[in-house]
Amino acid sequence: MPGVLRRCARFMPISGKVGPDVRLPRVVARAALIAALASIVVPAVAGSRIPSAPQALDPAAFHQVDLARTQTSMTTLALDPANRSAGTLAVDGLLREPQAGTPSAVAPRPVVTLPAAKAIVVETWKFDPNISWYGPGFYGHNGACGMMPGGMTKETIGVAHRTLPCGTKVTFKYNGKVVVTRVIDRGPYVAGRIFDMTHGLCAALNHCFTGTIWYRIG
Repeated sequence: MPGVLRRCARFMPISGKVGPDVRLPRVVARAALIAALASIVVPAVAGSRIPSAPQALDPAAFHQVDLARTQTSMTTLALDPANRSAGTLAVDGLLREPQAGTPSAVAPRPVVTLPAAKAIVVETWKFDPNISWYGPGFYGHNGACGMMPGGMTKETIGVAHRTLPCGTKVTFKYNGKVVVTRVIDRGPYVAGRIFDMTHGLCAALNHCFTGTIWYRIG
């Protein structure tokens, strides 16, 4: 409160006179500036203009334009009938390939006897899970097929099978080695076994034991 009283005393002294701190010249200057601006401003619609009276157009401002165009016509010369093709086509005619004769004059197709078609059999690889080999005790024997002149030896390459015709070609594959041989004997005589290799065949395949192998007929 003492501060407020001091401010009031600054602007309104007890004597009733206006103190020197009141800024009257600034207030008077503002009022004078407002009055001057008010006398200058003229009220009007922004961007408007007074419409002018309609005026007649001067005919001399226009000039005549000629829109006529020059055109050149072309005609095709008549063709000489003497130079036309001998194979003329009528307006309503059909374009066809020339034929040697009428269909009735064409000779019939000759009858020939075609050979009988033969089936193409491709033998695929098959798996034999229980192949073995034989030899000792049979050396010197000619075998059931009679295809071992002088008898079987340790180096004889062949295979025994129960039903395949003697001389049938059989290909064996084992561990990267492939050997083609023929049926030269009958056997094996062990239940569930398909082939019996000679010692020469198992040695060539490095398979002189009872085990698995891949084979195909042919």
